[in-house]
Amino acid sequence: MPTSIRLEPDVEERLSFLASQTGRTKAFYLREIIDRGLEDIEDYYLAADVLERLRKGQEKTHAADDVRKELGLAD
Repeated sequence: MPTSIRLEPDVEERLSFLASQTGRTKAFYLREIIDRGLEDIEDYYLAADVLERLRKGQEKTHAADDVRKELGLAD
């Protein structure tokens, strides 16, 4: 799916330099950046959302001991 983004001039310059020095395309490096960074970004923002719901009392919590007992993992 084609997507376009605007890069800051210094980022564009760095990306162009990297591509020219390595013989790879800028698109290759942009895909690499997205592939490597998307999971971290998802983790951060989804966790922040859960934390906000916890603070507002909108998210149910479970005690670790209760979960262990429920799963048959209690000593």
